[in-house]
Order: sequence, then structure tokens, then C-alpha cells
Amino acid sequence: MSDKKKSEEKMLSGCEALIMKVVWDAEEDLSVPELMEQLRVRFNKDYKRTTIATFLTRLAEKGFAESYRKGYLSYVRALKTEEEYKNRLIHEEADLWFGGSAPELMMTLTRTQKLSKADIEKIRSILDELDD
Repeated sequence: MSDKKKSEEKMLSGCEALIMKVVWDAEEDLSVPELMEQLRVRFNKDYKRTTIATFLTRLAEKGFAESYRKGYLSYVRALKTEEEYKNRLIHEEADLWFGGSAPELMMTLTRTQKLSKADIEKIRSILDELDD
């Protein structure tokens, strides 16, 4: 399988990303009804149970989550961490949009995000730690 094919398989659609965000934020296995409620409340997404089932099947195929039954309810658990996904996502986006250039990425972030003095100091501290 080519690297491009592997990469495409691991990327999440917008809807899949929202589901995973809810699952990751829960910090424990989440019932499907709880998942549906969180999607509705947090993201104004009122998905039907069958739609959620389809997304969960795709997430399982991509290795991000698994579903299981416990009593009358289905539950969802994350198989990959949010940190793993964020790292992969930022790496791929940096490669695509900035040619892998961290300085170009940082310049764009600092131009498009409103940074407080505390944010700037934290960034400086992180960069200073790289010198050590």
C-alpha cells in the first residue's frame, strides 16, 4: 500500500473529527446516547443513530475507535489519543501548506491568532528550551 493511501485512510472527515473530539474529551468510554447528546449540545449536530453507527464503523476501520455493547447500550472507546492525531494532522498540514517549514507555520499562526503577552512568553519559553 502506498504512503499516500495510508495517509488518506488515517485522516478524519469533519464529522468523524467531531465525534472523536467528544470521545477524547469524555476521558472514559461513552455511551452512544451520551455521544449523540454531546454532539447536539456542543456542536449543534443532531445525527440519527444510524448516522452515528456509520461514522463509528468508519472510525473503527481507520483504527481510531471501537464500539462494544454493555447491557442494552453501545459504548465507544478511543483507540488512538487526541495527541497522536493532532501531531499527525499538524505534520501533514505543515508539509502540505508550508513545505514542512516550521518557521513558515509559526509566522502564519502568529499573524492569524490573537496572542496575549502570556502566550508570547510561553512560546519564547518553549523555543528557549529547544536551545538547551
